[in-house]
This record gives sequence, C-alpha cells and structure tokens, in this order.
Amino acid sequence: MAADDACAPPARRFPVRGRTDELAALTGLLDRAVSGSGAALAVCGAPGSGVTAVLEAALATGAGLRVLAARGAPSETGLPFAGLHQLLAPLRGLAARLGSTQREPLDTVWALRPWCGPPAALPAAVSALLTEAAADGPTVCRVEAAHDLDPESLAALVFCARRLRGTRLALLFGADPGVAAHSAELLAELPSVRLGPLGDDAARQVLADRLGDQPPPAVSDALLTLARGNPLALTELAAAVSPAALSGLAPPPRGLSPDGRLARAVSRRLAARTPEARLLVVLAAVDDRLDLTVTGRVLPATTALDEAVDAGLVTVTGDIAVRLPACLPSCAVLAAVPRPERHRAHRLLAEAADPVTDRFRWTWHRAATVEAPAPRLAGELDAVAEAARQARNHPDAADAFERAAALTADGERRALRLVSAATDHWVAGRPRRARAALREAAPLAGGSLAGLAGLLEGEIELRSGNPALAATGLLATAHRLAAGEQDLAAATLMLAGEASFVAGDERRYCATARDAELLRPAADRAETRLVVEHFAAMAATFSGRHAEAAGPLRAVLRLGDQAADPAAKILASQAAYTLGDAAAAGRLALRAVADARARGNPAQVPWALVYASLAALLTGQHGTAVSTSLEGLRLAEALGQPNCAVDHLTILALQAALQGDGDTALLRLDAAASGLTERGLGRPGALGAWATACADLADDRPADALGRFRRTVSGEPWQYSPIRVMAAPTLVEAAVRCDRREVAGRTLAAFERWALATGGAARQALVARCHALLAADEGEAGARFGEAIELHRTAGAVHDLAHTQLLHGARLRRGRRPRQAREVLREAAQIFGELGAAHWSRRAQAELRACGHPGHGGAAPAKGELTPQQEQIAGLVAEGATNREIAERLYISHRTVDHHLRNIFAKLGIRSRVQLVKLYR
Repeated sequence: MAADDACAPPARRFPVRGRTDELAALTGLLDRAVSGSGAALAVCGAPGSGVTAVLEAALATGAGLRVLAARGAPSETGLPFAGLHQLLAPLRGLAARLGSTQREPLDTVWALRPWCGPPAALPAAVSALLTEAAADGPTVCRVEAAHDLDPESLAALVFCARRLRGTRLALLFGADPGVAAHSAELLAELPSVRLGPLGDDAARQVLADRLGDQPPPAVSDALLTLARGNPLALTELAAAVSPAALSGLAPPPRGLSPDGRLARAVSRRLAARTPEARLLVVLAAVDDRLDLTVTGRVLPATTALDEAVDAGLVTVTGDIAVRLPACLPSCAVLAAVPRPERHRAHRLLAEAADPVTDRFRWTWHRAATVEAPAPRLAGELDAVAEAARQARNHPDAADAFERAAALTADGERRALRLVSAATDHWVAGRPRRARAALREAAPLAGGSLAGLAGLLEGEIELRSGNPALAATGLLATAHRLAAGEQDLAAATLMLAGEASFVAGDERRYCATARDAELLRPAADRAETRLVVEHFAAMAATFSGRHAEAAGPLRAVLRLGDQAADPAAKILASQAAYTLGDAAAAGRLALRAVADARARGNPAQVPWALVYASLAALLTGQHGTAVSTSLEGLRLAEALGQPNCAVDHLTILALQAALQGDGDTALLRLDAAASGLTERGLGRPGALGAWATACADLADDRPADALGRFRRTVSGEPWQYSPIRVMAAPTLVEAAVRCDRREVAGRTLAAFERWALATGGAARQALVARCHALLAADEGEAGARFGEAIELHRTAGAVHDLAHTQLLHGARLRRGRRPRQAREVLREAAQIFGELGAAHWSRRAQAELRACGHPGHGGAAPAKGELTPQQEQIAGLVAEGATNREIAERLYISHRTVDHHLRNIFAKLGIRSRVQLVKLYR
C-alpha cells in the first residue's frame, strides 16, 4: 500500500507479511517513547509498498497510546498549516495551558492563516503543545502521505522531531520521498526505514492470505511475476483472480486494472511529470533492457532522465542501464497509461534500434504491438532467439521465443516455441516464467516434445519446488516415453531418481531403479548405460547390499569419463563419493561444472557443486568445501533453485559443526529451516541432523547427540540411509562417550560392511577409529588408532587425522602415558590451527597441558599465513564490505567475523582495515 490513497486500508484486515525488521524498529521506538525516550521515524516507500499497513500494524501493538493523525493531500499542499490543522485539532483545548506567546502562533494554525511572526516561534509552539499532550500520557503523531503535506507543516514537525528526548512522544511519518523535492529534503533529516519489494516467501504468504493456503501454481506464478514483490499489486491481482482461474478453467489476470488504486497512484505521479519524463518512464516499462544510448536516440537533449530519477520513477544502474525501481512493477505503469501511449513507446524504440547491431530490440518492439498471428514476424523472432541463445543471452532468447509463440496459429509449432522459451527461462533463472510457458504448451505438445516438456517441468520442480511431486511427474513422463524414446526416458528416470534421492524416499527410488533396469537391453549410449548402472548401485546401497553395489558404482565411474552429458558426470561424481574416492568425486564434479558452462547450461552447476563440496569435505579440505558451497549457494539463489541452495546451506552447516563451530552451524541451519520443512527435502534434512549432532558432540553433549540420533534414526530425516551410514562414526563416538557400547557396536557393524565393500581409505580409517574407541584392551586400541592414522594419511583426510589423533592422545593421557600422548597431540593441535578449527585446536592444547606440556601445543601458523576462511574475510574487507555484509555473504555470525579479523590483523602485523585494504591492492 502506498503513502497516499493508494495505500488506504482494505476493508478486510490481513497480516503484514515480510516486514519483520521494519515492525521491530517501529514497535521498539514506541516502547521507548512510552518509557520517556521519545523519537521519530520516517517509513518511506513507493506506491503500493505497504506504508499504511506497517504503521497500522505497529500502532496496534501499542495499547494505551494516544494517536494524533494527519494525512497530506495534493489539493492542500499550497495551503499553509493544513497538515498541522488536522494533526493538532484534538489538542485545541489543551492550548490554554500554554503561555500567550505560544498560543498566538497556534491561533494562525487553527485559522489556516500565514504566520508573520518570528520564524522559530510557530514550530516552537507546536513542539510545546505536543510535549504538553505527552505529559498527560504517551502520544504518537502519525503523519501519512507526508510528501503531500504543506511545506510549513512538515517543516514544523521535523523541528519537533529533533526535540523529543526526554518526552513520551513519538512522531511517525509515512512518505514516498520521490514525489516532491521539498518534502524529500526535510524527510531526509529524520531516521528512516525504506520498504522495498517483498521476497518470494512473503509474497506467497500475501497470496495465500487472500486465495487460500495453496493457490494453483499457474495462478501464484503469474501473479508473483507481475507484481515483483509490490504488496498492493499482489493484493489487487489476487482480488482479480476468478473462481474459474482458481479451478484451472481460465487464465489468471494478465495485468492490473487501470481503475485500481495502484494504477491511479502511478497515474497521478506520471501526470505531475513533463511529457518527456513521462515517456521515459513508459519506455522503461515496456523495455527492461533500456539503456542510455537508446534513450538518447528517443529523447535527445532533454532533462527527462534527471527528472524521472529525482521523482523515483526510474533508476540508472551500472552507469548505463535505465530501469524502473525495484519497488515499482512495470504492470503498474502499463495499467496507468492508455494503450496508444504504450504502442507509441514500442514504435519509438523500434525506430531507435539498429536492425543490424540491435536486431533483438528492433524485432521485439515491432512485434510487441501485433496481436493477430504473424508468421513472418514469428520467424524473425525465432532467428533472433537462436542468435541470443548462441550468445548465451538466455533472457533475450526466452522472450523472443515466447513472443513468437504468441504470434503463431499452428498448435504444434506454437508448443515447440513455448518449450524453447521455457528452456531458456529456466537457464536464465526464471523458474516461474518457465513453468508458465510449459503449462501453456502442455495441451498442444505431443510425442517427444511432450517428453522434453515433462522432463523440464520435473527438473524445475525438483530444484525449486517439492521433490516428491517432481518424482511423480517425472515417472509419469518416463513411462510415456519408454516405448519409443529410451534415451530420453533414461534421462527422465535419472531426474526422477534424483528427486526421490533429495526427498529421502528410498522406496520410490528402488521402484524407479526397477523401471530403469528394463532399459538395460537397449542401452547403447554411455549416458543411458550409466543411468542404469547408477540405479542398480544406489538401490543396492539403500538396501544395505554394499558388496553388490561396488561393481555398478565402479562401472558408473568408468562411464562418467566417457559420457559427454554434465548430468552423467554428476552421477559419476556421486558414485565416486559413495565409494569414498574423493579425488575422483571432485574431479568429475568439476568437469561437470566446466561442461555445463561450456554448453551454456548454468542450471546444472549448483547441483554439480554439491558433490564438489562433499568431496572436499571427505578429505578435510574445509576451506575448499566452504568456498565451493558458497559459490553453489550464490548461483542457486540467482538461478531460482532454492532446493539446491538448501543443499549447500546444510553442507556449510556440517562443515562448521565438524570444525566445532556450533553457533555458525546453527545459523546456517536456521537459514535452511523453512525450505527443509516446507518442501520435504530429505537429503539436506539428514545432513542438517548430522550437523546438529556433530555440534552437540563438539560441545561435550554426547547424550544430546546420541538422543538426536536415536529419536530420528527410524524416521525422518534419517530415512536417507547414505547419510545415516556416513554419520555412523559420529554416532559411535557419542555412544561410547555415553557408555552405550551395544549401540556403538551395532552402528559400527553396518558402517564397516559399507566401508569395506566400497574400499575407500578415508572411510576405512574411520572404521579403524571406531574399533579403537570400542576396544577394551589398551594394546588393541593403540593398534587400531595407529591403523586409522596411517589410513587417514593415505586418504589425505587431514581433519579426520587430527580428530583421531586427539581421541588417541586423550586415551593415552587417561592411560597415564603422557609422553606418547604429547607426540600425537602436538600434530593434532598444529593441524587444527592450520585448518582454522579454533575449537578443536583449543581442545588439543588443553589435552597437551593436561599431559604436562609447557606452553602452546604445536606450532602456531606462521605470521602471514591465513586460513582459507580468513583469506575470504580479508578479501571481502579489501573490497569494502562491512562486518555485517561479510557475515551475510559467508553465513557466519558477526562475532565470528570479529574474531577472525582480530586474528587476521595479528597474523599480518597490521592494526586497521585501511592497512588491510592497502595490502590487498
């Protein structure tokens, strides 16, 4: 809702969504005012951003507050003291308490006359009157549409806002500061919060409040795309959804009504601009690729750009791109101007574009105003789309294919263009638009095209929706394809298996594996054979038949090197990880990343980086794992793949927990929590449970860790058995520390069968460590620890090596063998220090001191040697990032950033961020 009548409260009240921080700032201010620490705050937002709703929600929490209200109006902006006249009317009788010198200026307010006395007298009198009112009880002045307030009233209120200390008075302003320069300057003097567009989760909640908990995806996707997070746009679009649209019998709204509050609010703002500035805003609304070169051709030698920017109607980014601001959706501008004006903008842009060097814009805008089927123009758009696809410009390709489809009468041809558009939308990180194009194509597509559409729809659902639903759709598609399109069926089954994998549904995975086995006789291509062998291997693993899984897993590795498809290499990486071959897992995952990028399909990269990160963790390369998953997280968020983002967050949480940093692990798990619960993500859920248990163990809470395992081992999220088996060493350690040796023994037996069958040195080392922990005889324990340490060295698993040495040293100390304990503990302390595992380094040093070792245990990292995470933090500081920004980028706490910075300064021999920036130049 906007800061004028565009944000007048609707008849029915709904919760305010996505404004937690802003509401906290407002309620905190009101609480302080009640206790005698008055303050002021401006809540700023563009039309439809929800200023009124936020103010009302905050005031609803303040019981016992006296609220004085005023609202600016364009018709009264030229009337001196009109705003104060509204606000102070309830206090007219209170003015009798003031002295005559203060009552006289107030008389001009009641009479709406200009004040001719000393300039400071009138605002001082207003301040005195409000302070007197607050003396009777906590008082709030709520001033909405402050940008339309007369200048005299606004200036007096800003004067008051600077004099609230020690009073029980709060001043709250709601404004769109882009409307009037005079008000923007005054409001800039106040503390403020800015309401930006809502995130996807909050926007979905807005729709669910109005359309029911589960509006059809076709409806919600369309509305979210149009509204761009504007709350009023979401509200008006939801109100326009018909019962037929909710039932899937009619399309959702394609735009806002010109008679709606948001369109009227934007229309008034456009009406206040010069014709040139108005045209510039419309150009930005019809062309989301607009730049200064093009605007210079359409509007040469004008001040329209400066005017539109000052009014908050366009922004210039990257020194050249001209865009509507994030909080102003193009549908609001398009609804606010008549069709001839929109068509004129398209025509001018087409005329300004060079048909050779700017063929996309030239073709697009010529086609934009055509409504009947136009085969020639559709063919031109096809050519433009193919050229954009070759240039890796997937947004342009998607838009051109989609527009070509709209100009196509033939159903089959139209479906092909829609599926092509959906493919490019998906690669460009536009999952909602991809799904919309696929839904439109569904009734028109047949044969292999329907199979390709089903495969793409399933992939989108797998990465950005509910994996269980994705598996259902992909299996249905695969069954339709099996008879005549076996290679495409194999690719579809592969994704169906991955969907069951992510959902943690092993029963469905094994059923899918039986379907895949039917393809074996005709599996000619390496990729198809790989899919069949991968299913056989993982189904055996899920069933505990580890010896039976080893052969197919190794076959998958061989086929992965032959296959050209990045997805096949990802499956091969997963197989190598299951075998404990970290080097092969990392190599194949990174080859998949390179191949996906070379093919122009970045949508596969976040998935590949999951296994690259897990492979790094397997050998204790924690810095590499963190940087890999942070990159995967960034890409997943940019590409609209929240499920892959959750995968990477839980890997990051596990890494922190293994390092002993429980606070960071929990922070990362909190960021992943909503995705885990809302979309049924079994694999990352199991990783998260493992991470939490590791954090419990690191904090000397083995009973909590064991209880967590035991409570969940027979249910969610532990139905994902590979994680359950890989977490076995953590469970064994917790059980031994709780003297639950029978639990530890059973767990070890299952883990040992898997580790011995797959043959990886890293996991065989963990088997030996677990035997050492369970050994009653000191000699056997020492031999098993020694075996584990050698295997760790063979595997290059340095973090596990140090942890085993710590456990071994602690046992030696308890066995009164301090000299031998010191020998292993010194190396453990050094490794942990080099890895930046501060918690475990302190633990190793404490064990050393308990053994009588003088001073620091192990050599500290040499001066100037930074850990991988310290290198990341130092690089971000050098780029100018604040501690808060660094914490948000790396998903760590502010306290962790502070701790690392102190260590960075000490290691580099510097004292300030300025010196650090100079070092990194």
